[in-house]
Amino acid sequence: MAKLLLFTAALLLCAVCAMSANRCPDCGTTPVPYPLSTGADCGDQEYKIRFDEGKLIFDSVNSSYSIAFISPETQRLVIRPASFAGDTCITTDFPKQGIQLNNSLPFNVTSSNTIMFLNCTESLFRSPLNCSSISLCHTYINGTQDAAACVDAPICCTFKAGGSTTAYSIRVRESGCSAYQSFVNLDPNAPLDRWPEPGVELQWVSPREPVCRSQADCTEGMNSTCGPDPATTGVSRCFCKSGLSWDSIAGLCA
Repeated sequence: MAKLLLFTAALLLCAVCAMSANRCPDCGTTPVPYPLSTGADCGDQEYKIRFDEGKLIFDSVNSSYSIAFISPETQRLVIRPASFAGDTCITTDFPKQGIQLNNSLPFNVTSSNTIMFLNCTESLFRSPLNCSSISLCHTYINGTQDAAACVDAPICCTFKAGGSTTAYSIRVRESGCSAYQSFVNLDPNAPLDRWPEPGVELQWVSPREPVCRSQADCTEGMNSTCGPDPATTGVSRCFCKSGLSWDSIAGLCA
């Protein structure tokens, strides 16, 4: 029995010693899980976020948003949507047309978001969104001081994000709607005081093995080999040695 326990411990130790990607240091008390990257020498460079004045920030194509929550297990993060501009029914990212993600990067809007477009034009009545008088957006407008300025803008619409046309953007514009709000995993039957804090959930695609320039970039634990990426010309990666598998959540070969 003792030998079995020692053997099991050795296997676990081997897994811990396996090649692991370089995780970025914590930002204060907030962990930065792999593959998210706050610097040029850690994480995966396609998964960039940044640390600014004590907060983690996600940069979209045109605006920046503070990160409220990160779940490495589900490969998702939640950003805080833009606030209203003063006493208006216009969000502060309206000049940049709302949240727009780079569709060549590994982030997209999830289907867990209930999004409300506010202060809309009549053109939205021709959309597939729920812009009726009983749409959930009216519950929000009439029940919170945050959107008090939207009471005088009667057209609003509600929809669930994550479809093929909305996976990379939450768009506001003059010809559509001038403001939006979003809630993650919202129960439409819950009273307003039980709604979650506003947020927009994004998910990231599982990362590939780390990029390498030479074998020296893959020597930690001697469990990976720097070799050409068959999917990308001119790129090499640290591929796990025989008997090991790439764990994209933990960022290691084990």
